[in-house]
Amino acid sequence: MLPFSFLYDLFARPTTPVHEHPPTHHDVHLPLEVAFNIIEAAYHSEDADRRQLLRHCALVCRDWSFLAQRLLFRDVAITSRPSYTSFLAAVDRSTSRGCFLGDAVMSMHLVIDHNDQFGLSPACFAHAVASCPKLVDLHLAVYGSAQPGNDVLGLPDLVRMRRAAPSFDDATLERLRTGPSIRALEFSNWSENSAAIVQLLDVWPSLKRVAFSGTPPQLPPTSLPPFPGAIEELRVNCQSAVQVDFMTWLLRNSAKSLHTLELEREQPNEVIDYLVEGHGATVRSLALPACTTHAHAAAVRKCTRLRELRIEAPWVTPVLFKPFPAELEHLALAIDQDSAIQPLLDAIRHTEGALKAVTLQVWDKGESNAQLPVLKMACALRGIELGITTDIQTFRTVVRRDPAVASPFARAAEK
Repeated sequence: MLPFSFLYDLFARPTTPVHEHPPTHHDVHLPLEVAFNIIEAAYHSEDADRRQLLRHCALVCRDWSFLAQRLLFRDVAITSRPSYTSFLAAVDRSTSRGCFLGDAVMSMHLVIDHNDQFGLSPACFAHAVASCPKLVDLHLAVYGSAQPGNDVLGLPDLVRMRRAAPSFDDATLERLRTGPSIRALEFSNWSENSAAIVQLLDVWPSLKRVAFSGTPPQLPPTSLPPFPGAIEELRVNCQSAVQVDFMTWLLRNSAKSLHTLELEREQPNEVIDYLVEGHGATVRSLALPACTTHAHAAAVRKCTRLRELRIEAPWVTPVLFKPFPAELEHLALAIDQDSAIQPLLDAIRHTEGALKAVTLQVWDKGESNAQLPVLKMACALRGIELGITTDIQTFRTVVRRDPAVASPFARAAEK
């Protein structure tokens, strides 16, 4: 059923008159609170084309346009100079409408491409951020400038990172400091400038959630005081190893706050050891690209209060399940047709732990795994919810939450 089909039935469908005299016409008014709840519920539904839905709602009437535009501006993307110009005109704070729309922005995606002559400049990036006082979630991608004739589509990631990009200048950093206190930063760096994220972290000590990908960050040669903020969620997806000294600098004040850790690519054992030795007691949610060795399993066991665990590789060492983490509530694993499911079956059958849900990422031909029906039965008998997906992006949401919503682990991590 379409989100508003019942409204059409109630208010728009003609009915057969039951009186001899034409009835007096009465305008039907749907309270704005009800309309807003309906529009927002449809906006958050998984099968909705959100932006198209909101555009249609904006055409219904002036009041609905007011509500739909607020939702449209909740999450914005600015990837070029023309889109920046249009956005800045819409959120012009010299007008009441501009203030209304600017205050609606909570999440922003921006691209600075030094190889694009029509791309967004660092100054424009800072101006856009400063125009949204309630912004909490920032996604920034930076692409360096290739030498003339060397910009070839489809180049490997490591080649794309060998592109120069300047550091943010003082004026840009100062403008960012006058803007909102960002709580969540996702920084994708496809340039040789490995210190850019350090500049951004210096601007926002308010950060609680940090994700970085592409070029591994490095500390500048000059000595810096540790990052003053208390990180709660950290996601790392760099093309090569992250340095332990950077992680130490970033997490120095997060010993009691870090509750979610996500490593999308394999890191050296010394990096993993540092993370679990220093933060294993507070980590509640952990994501690893693989768990194939005894060292990996030992690292998981050092997270003594783990409630969520996600592993993407389709083979997991059986040692992981011996013993099974006592407080684990949600386990997410990947399988293919050859994955050994028996260790998981044994853990489900014999554990008296808190496990409530199992999510499976089914890789190529994984649905033909001979033990999958047995696993379904075992979960059903123990009252464990079993979810199966073939969409890796859906699978990865197991340990990811909306930055605008408080994590359920935040309060527990402070105890």
